Amino acid sequence: MDISVKIGSLVLKNPITVASGTAGYGEELSQFIDLSGLGAIFTKGLSLAPRKGNSGSRMIETPSGVLNSIGLENVGLKKFIDDKLPFLIKKGAVIIPNVAGHSEEENIELCRILSATEGIAAIELNVSCPNVDEGGMAFGIDLNIFTKLVEKVRRVTSCPLIIKLSPNVTDISLFAKRAEEIGADCISAVNTFLGMKIDVKRRQPHFLNRVAGLSGPAIRPLAIRSVFQIFEKVRIPVIGLGGISTLEDILEFIMAGAAAISIGTMTMVQPDLPIKLAEELINYFERENIKNISEIKGIAHKKNRRD
Repeated sequence: MDISVKIGSLVLKNPITVASGTAGYGEELSQFIDLSGLGAIFTKGLSLAPRKGNSGSRMIETPSGVLNSIGLENVGLKKFIDDKLPFLIKKGAVIIPNVAGHSEEENIELCRILSATEGIAAIELNVSCPNVDEGGMAFGIDLNIFTKLVEKVRRVTSCPLIIKLSPNVTDISLFAKRAEEIGADCISAVNTFLGMKIDVKRRQPHFLNRVAGLSGPAIRPLAIRSVFQIFEKVRIPVIGLGGISTLEDILEFIMAGAAAISIGTMTMVQPDLPIKLAEELINYFERENIKNISEIKGIAHKKNRRD
């Protein structure tokens, strides 16, 4: 059985990864799971300088999900390289930093430095954060701005480049196709959906930033649809994420076209879930006599299936 996944020059031992933001820098998760047993860990979004994030309330639970307005709080590039990266290397993790600069120039510089840093397996360029004022989602909803950024980042990035797309567009597959044309190695789909909570007692938005990012099981059908659409347009691998909590969820994403998946919100509910689901996936492959992920990847697209 071969459950490895190839992303450019990078080979993941298995398709189970943990998503940026909810995985932090791996320190909390390492108390519950062996990070080396994951396909990869996507670290918290990075800026050049440390960022405090948004003021006020940052998170609230919703039916089958979570709204967050963290605002890309992070330790900054220097502290990440000096303190966080050595920890992850020691734990044997496959490390993929999420890059979330506030300007085109900052994103380019982050990717240039990280690409040349020992221990970095790939870079995930985040063009889709919905809860920051500058940069953030603007890179992911305007195709011209998106194109210019990805082109410039690709020129300075020698390691595999993954583009994390926003679902808050009319046709996400257009952005995936453009990323592939520019030379991206992989697509992450999707980031959080725009949502909102009104405090009925105050008669005002719950978050100071007004809108927030919705994640968790509530968005899974929408995320699967996005992966399905993207798979029909591109040949590069797609990493599917959005509300994954069971083996069936993983299989849905793979059958829709995902080569790998990322678990995010549900690690806050069950921190050891990624490793448990990796074991369940292996057991499923053994039961079904599946030798390679490619046997079922995108199988839902077959035209001769029975509806």
